[in-house]
Amino acid sequence: MILIECEQGSPQWHQARAGCITASMFEVARSRVDGLTAQQQKYVDALLAGKSEAEARDAAEYKAAPKAEAVKKALAGEPVGRPSDAALNYAFSLAIERISGIPLDNGFETWHMKRGHELEPEARMEHEMQTGLIIQRAGFVTTDDGAFGASADGLIGEDGGSEYKCFLAPEKLRAFHIDNDASGIMDQVMGCMWITGRKFWHVGMYCPALEPVGKQLWWREFQRDEDYIEKLEADLWQFKLLVDEYEAKLRQKAA
Repeated sequence: MILIECEQGSPQWHQARAGCITASMFEVARSRVDGLTAQQQKYVDALLAGKSEAEARDAAEYKAAPKAEAVKKALAGEPVGRPSDAALNYAFSLAIERISGIPLDNGFETWHMKRGHELEPEARMEHEMQTGLIIQRAGFVTTDDGAFGASADGLIGEDGGSEYKCFLAPEKLRAFHIDNDASGIMDQVMGCMWITGRKFWHVGMYCPALEPVGKQLWWREFQRDEDYIEKLEADLWQFKLLVDEYEAKLRQKAA
């Protein structure tokens, strides 16, 4: 990986991200429509997990094996469905940034983004106090080719890292504090481990409003999942091809 020393939210940070497919957007990059139904997905997952055809049918409550072309593609490891509008728009904005060399939004930050950057040092300090760990600030890291990157909020020793979220939305806070569910940011977390080569990642949900009950920081450790990362990487390379395609079309000279 390549480590770029910079403050998150700084002009250098925004510049480093320009044209780079970033971990915080991996979920958007992977989003597709017209894909498998929930029933078809159960059937495919069962077969890919090594279940017999009969067992897969039972798991998905099929009387006969589904014949849909989408199922055949999924079993063959091919992409199913088509990129969502959000994915298409993200790919197009990256293509423009590759050409211009600068962020398309000129480094604009929403209030929520600004708040997250301001609270991150507090979250990191609280994490260190609760765990006794020394967490190194990391800035921005990219793959060697610069195509993919991640704003690693912290690096732990030689094998770990950390990500801090400062959500305000009640449904997101509830997911962490009540349901112990961090699945909504797992593409980002596994993506950080993929890019950095690390073995584990700590996810922290920081909410200063919960300090009166001692729950200002919810955190959990997640281990590297090679199967997850393999699928993630395959989807992201497909997305990169879309960005390449848009860039090529934009660079074409008018006839």
